[in-house]
Amino acid sequence: MRHRRDGFKLGRVTAHRWALFRNLLVALFRHERIQTTEAKAKAVRGLAEQMITLAKRDTLHARRQVLAMVPDTEVVGQLFGTIAPRLGERNGGYTRLIRAGRRAGDNAPLVLLELVDRVEAPKDKEKKGDQKEKAPRGEAGTSGKRKKKEKAAAASA
Repeated sequence: MRHRRDGFKLGRVTAHRWALFRNLLVALFRHERIQTTEAKAKAVRGLAEQMITLAKRDTLHARRQVLAMVPDTEVVGQLFGTIAPRLGERNGGYTRLIRAGRRAGDNAPLVLLELVDRVEAPKDKEKKGDQKEKAPRGEAGTSGKRKKKEKAAAASA
């Protein structure tokens, strides 16, 4: 029985599991969104929340605690410099899970694990006029017979 036993083993030995968690944390904080299986996302979600809470303290001790779990100094700098201040007013709930279908190979449920206040790349709405206009209905994708008739008419004219 597993009464009151929490945590996810994910079919890995302890060292491999912690390496997986570290890699997922680095990817999450670097890209602010990752796609992974639902079980892995649920397992790493709590750790990500703890790292952001530590980063909000912005002390040397907190930085060292985060570095013990997230081994990439560039990502830790990004976490303390941009991510934590952006989430400063929020008391927890820094991540969200969005279902993303199933994986083709083994039908495992996939999710997007992302930071709630994620900054998206600006979309070019100004370039809307630069896009190629659609052809009026009937001109695009005309059938072969019709094209031949139009070419014959153009050639004889």
